[in-house]
Amino acid sequence: MKYAVIGTGKTGSAILELAGPESIGFNNTNLPDKEKLKPFDCVVVFVPTDAAHEIAELLADFSKPVIWGTTGYDWPEDILERINRAGSTWIIGSNFSLGMNLVRKTLNLLGSGSAILQNPELSIREVHHIHKKDKPSGTALSWQEWLGRTVEIESERKGDVKGIHELEIKTNYETIFLRHQSHDRKLFAEGALWAAKKLLENPDFGTGWFKFETFFDYMNDKISSP
Repeated sequence: MKYAVIGTGKTGSAILELAGPESIGFNNTNLPDKEKLKPFDCVVVFVPTDAAHEIAELLADFSKPVIWGTTGYDWPEDILERINRAGSTWIIGSNFSLGMNLVRKTLNLLGSGSAILQNPELSIREVHHIHKKDKPSGTALSWQEWLGRTVEIESERKGDVKGIHELEIKTNYETIFLRHQSHDRKLFAEGALWAAKKLLENPDFGTGWFKFETFFDYMNDKISSP
């Protein structure tokens, strides 16, 4: 399978390394356009937030499936209408770690179950590299969503940290602690390519805009079904 990778920063470069020689990267020195993108099976986008609008405008009316890893971007109001009209499928993820989806299910349980606890205090902490612009991270906001609770989020930017997310639930007599740490950006590259490959193998999934976790659950149910 041939992938067009828009954005050749740290994560984009990791995707290209795993994707193989038939995949090509696009950046400021090799700008993408629809004609250049036509030979590829799928477009994978990991660009900074300030570059997202231009790429979204380029791809919104394009028929190829798209995997989006950009966070902290406010999408155009008509984006879903344009994607559907083009007959495309977009998978949007704040974090493409497959393991993070196991964490998601744990957070669902902790969020609903914490109602039983006496006066619990919940907080999320996230740490990323100094070049990450959005704060809090898209993943931290997803953790809050998966908990089903509005909680305090502490953000820190230091060094070249790939990503640390922690949940703490404190009561008077106990503390529950959940932590996910990314060791290598290939973790996100692996998940993005998994999504691209599975999407191409399952054209019956449908057109439109979907969160990565929705697609993950669809594939997990499909694999688990007898």
